[in-house]
Amino acid sequence: MRPYALTGGRTHYDGVEFDLVSLVTTVVPAEPADDPPPASAPLWAREPEHELILELCRTPLSVAEIASDLELPLGVVRVLLGDLLDHSLIQVRPPAPVAQFPSERVLKEVIDGIRAL
Repeated sequence: MRPYALTGGRTHYDGVEFDLVSLVTTVVPAEPADDPPPASAPLWAREPEHELILELCRTPLSVAEIASDLELPLGVVRVLLGDLLDHSLIQVRPPAPVAQFPSERVLKEVIDGIRAL
């Protein structure tokens, strides 16, 4: 029941797809403006879990690590991250593309070099 309540019944986030190894970082907010928000702007009440995510992500953490630390299902964490992203409170860096990793041949050469030591 609790995960359902945390997400307001939502089962997925309609925006960006959060990969398990995407890195999430809390965005430091700019100085607040002296002007109050417009009366037509809907108020958003953060859940304690939102605050925990913001606290955890002061240093970059993967989506999987956040779910593990909060002991919440991955789907729930993705919805909560979507809420924070919608309010520009986090930054999400997708994982590095596979093409940037060294080839199998290079890795074998490194292993052979280490064995030769």
